[in-house]
Amino acid sequence: MVENLPRGPEAAPPPEKPVAFGPAGTSTLKLSWRRRVPAAVPRAREHRAERFPQRLGRRGLAIGIDIGGTKVAAGVVDPRGAVLDQRRRLTPGNDPRAVEATIVDLVRELSAGHRVLSVGIGAAGWMDLSSSNVLFSPHLAWRNEPLRANLERLLRRPVVLSNDADAAGWAEWRFGAGRGQSRLVCVTLGTGIGGAMVMDSKLERGRFGLAGEFGHQVVMPQGHRCECGNRGCWEQYASGNALGREARELARAKSPVAQELLRRVDGDVDAITGTVVTELALAGDAACRELVEEVGEWLGLGLANLAAALDPGLFVIGGGLCEAGEMLLAPARRSFARNLTGRGFRPAAPISLAALGPGAGMIGAADLSRVSSRSRP
Repeated sequence: MVENLPRGPEAAPPPEKPVAFGPAGTSTLKLSWRRRVPAAVPRAREHRAERFPQRLGRRGLAIGIDIGGTKVAAGVVDPRGAVLDQRRRLTPGNDPRAVEATIVDLVRELSAGHRVLSVGIGAAGWMDLSSSNVLFSPHLAWRNEPLRANLERLLRRPVVLSNDADAAGWAEWRFGAGRGQSRLVCVTLGTGIGGAMVMDSKLERGRFGLAGEFGHQVVMPQGHRCECGNRGCWEQYASGNALGREARELARAKSPVAQELLRRVDGDVDAITGTVVTELALAGDAACRELVEEVGEWLGLGLANLAAALDPGLFVIGGGLCEAGEMLLAPARRSFARNLTGRGFRPAAPISLAALGPGAGMIGAADLSRVSSRSRP
């Protein structure tokens, strides 16, 4: 139920009857209003409503779809963040139409057994502020692609697009490690570094919808070349790719401490990845453990920079590299405390591991669609 929402002078009147979305797998919702709110609403109350968009559209099931470079994962998610059913497909190359067809197949398959309200899409890349168009995606050939309109035409349901890191961060705030925090920064460590911010209980995307590219803050001028074109980006030092690169350099130098690494990959240096290093570190290999701890130190440095700029109440760290757990976070916390501006004279935000695992993006995309599909124009 939606109560006491402010209405400006040009706002449409509240619906008088149930609102239905599409004939295929339709779900009918009813909005009830206890009392009409006058058109002139104090600004403080307007801001309060805007800061809490999750009060809208919380009923019903939604489908979340997480599109990666190699797989497309989809699931039916309830308003409490529970995944009721899920499917997975291989990402069909980089053809936008083929990806759309895969999404449609997954939604129709999942909708056959569930009454679904809306669909949320989470993918790496930049989305415009209206969550309608993919401005750019590194994995797929999406360039200013009107994906929401295309999918709504095919699915006959509301569709909302979001960056995959934004979706994961929203899920952690709503259902995971960030519950109860009004100002949360979520950092995802994978191939690179993604980020999301929930500020005053609202997903903060910046003026142009491009906020959260934390991995491209420069922490080492003239350092390693980044795929973005710059040198010394944070993700060149604190990501899974960085961990793998450092391990490969150690192996190519024929260091005696890299013998276990080389045995693990049968002498194929190019097969050494961050995942391999993390597994060996957890198994007790001293050299791999040292490499993970070095990444943790770079992680803490970048978090200290973010704390100086954003002052969150909590950092949540997710992504595949977090399999290392406290081996990664302990040196990160020490580095964070050592580099934090005003250390000793200010509160320091805790640093915690994400709680929802690899399903966070799917859960968050579904929940954002349930929220945004009722609040967008």
